[in-house]
Amino acid sequence: MDKNLKRMATMQRMQVTGLELFYKNGYYNTSVDDILKELSLSKGAFYYHFDSKEDYFIQIIENLLVRRVYSMLIEPIEGHDNALFLITNCFENALETAVHNEMDCGFVLNNFLNEFNGKNERIMKHLNDILKIWEVNLVSAIQKGKFNGHIDRHVDAEGVALFLMSSYIGVRTLMVENSPSARKYRFMAQLKQYFKSIEVKQPTL
Repeated sequence: MDKNLKRMATMQRMQVTGLELFYKNGYYNTSVDDILKELSLSKGAFYYHFDSKEDYFIQIIENLLVRRVYSMLIEPIEGHDNALFLITNCFENALETAVHNEMDCGFVLNNFLNEFNGKNERIMKHLNDILKIWEVNLVSAIQKGKFNGHIDRHVDAEGVALFLMSSYIGVRTLMVENSPSARKYRFMAQLKQYFKSIEVKQPTL
């Protein structure tokens, strides 16, 4: 049991360090030697746990990246009634991490999508699967909002989900080293105005 716990702790440390290096420097600019140096590991120890650098990265996607995107952008809006209120809070909190992240290189998922597009179909499939889960979750939340009377029934749920994803990814990119707090404030103000336009209008007395 102790050996299993030690191995799990080692794997966790290797994957967290790897994600930080790949996020900061990019996958193709990070060698196995760079990873070993950062972790103070031998090549034998690395290849004991992973078949290759690609296998190492895929395990990072499955064990860390999926979890981060889920906890930040998916779980906060699952299973609730007022989708617009929850999405607003979700984006507010997610963008705040960028304001205070000293090593902010942008939205990590989007960074990797751009880096691997047209270069590695196997890794792209894993990354696109995360996007699909996020999109399905947003569509479901918006549809539920329509059903519960919070969102106008004529609203295109798929279109809104696409708009929200692309606008979030876009502002995260623009927040890198460019007045992130001010950009977040302006983005959230416009998002709230947009949500007002798709809310069910209350009858005036």
